[in-house]
Order: sequence, then structure tokens, then C-alpha cells
Amino acid sequence: MTTTTSIDRGHVLSASKGELARLLAAGRAFDPAALAGWTFHGTSLGLPAWIERLTWKAFAKAFVREPDTRIRGWNVRCQQTTPPTWQARRRDGVPVTFGHFEVVLDRGTVLLDYGKGGNRRTDPVGAVRDPLVALDDRSELLLGQSLLAIAGRRVATPSYFLLERGSRVEHVAHPPRSRYAAPQPSGARPLV
Repeated sequence: MTTTTSIDRGHVLSASKGELARLLAAGRAFDPAALAGWTFHGTSLGLPAWIERLTWKAFAKAFVREPDTRIRGWNVRCQQTTPPTWQARRRDGVPVTFGHFEVVLDRGTVLLDYGKGGNRRTDPVGAVRDPLVALDDRSELLLGQSLLAIAGRRVATPSYFLLERGSRVEHVAHPPRSRYAAPQPSGARPLV
């Protein structure tokens, strides 16, 4: 019999930046294959409210496994409603997507590597790296933080996010570039 332990969603949503950092450090490693085929509902954490009003509070991340076994994904812009519904914004009937990434393991931690996601070379999102940890035993509730890869170092931003397993991927988005051109970070390896 498997016992599921988890951190309360409400606790995470109301956590201070210090508590978010502690939760991230204490989070569980998980099998990245648990992401493939799923859309996760995202909630931005740790940013000032005025920045969230200019950007977003609710978003989604979708994940698929490619024929070569790599797992990749993208962000989906969502309608900003209270409470959040995670309904995708659409353009010409298609969900608005951005920020493509490849899922890699980096020193045992799941990492969303936007530098390998096929984004345009001039898109600054290519510098983003999001480590993810599970907050429960079933990888239904995940916590991440956005880091920036600058001059060979990873610099923390104040941006954390909570991901909650939503529905199966319904729309597969394709990155602007067809190849994952960026070199792999030291210590990271593609998922096979």
C-alpha cells in the first residue's frame, strides 16, 4: 500500500519567498516521464502583484514525449480570471504558446531547459532554466523556480511557480526552430 504525503496547496500559494525556497530545497526528485502527455496548471508565485498584473498569474505548461524519447514542452497563455480557470488564450482558434523547453535531468533534478527548446535565437527566454521538484508522492503537485543562465552561471530570480496536474495534452505546439541547438549544460543529460 502506497502512502501519499503532500504539502497543502493553500500553504504553497500563501508561502513567503523564504518558505518557497525552503520548499524547493526540500522537494522530492521525481521521474520526468510522469510529465509526458500532460498539461499542468501553473500559478506564478513570488513576484510583486504589479508585475503579475503586467504579465500573468495563471498559465499552463504542456509536456510531450518525442519519437526520439526526449520530453519537451511549452507554456500556454491563459485567460486571467479569479478564480483561475486555466482556459487557454486563443489566436485563430489555436492556443497561444511560447517559451518552449526540453526536459533534462541535471544532477538528479528535473530541469526545464529553454535553451534547448527550439526558441528563436534572439528570444531572451532561451536563458531560462526551471528546476522542478515534487511536493507529493505522485508528482501531481510540483514547485519550480526560474533561473537565468548567464555566463556559465545560474542566477536565481524571484519567480517561483506551482504546477498542478491538469488534463491530457490536447494541442501539440511546435517550437519556432525545429532543432534543439543550444549545448547541454554541464552535468545535464537528455532523458532517454
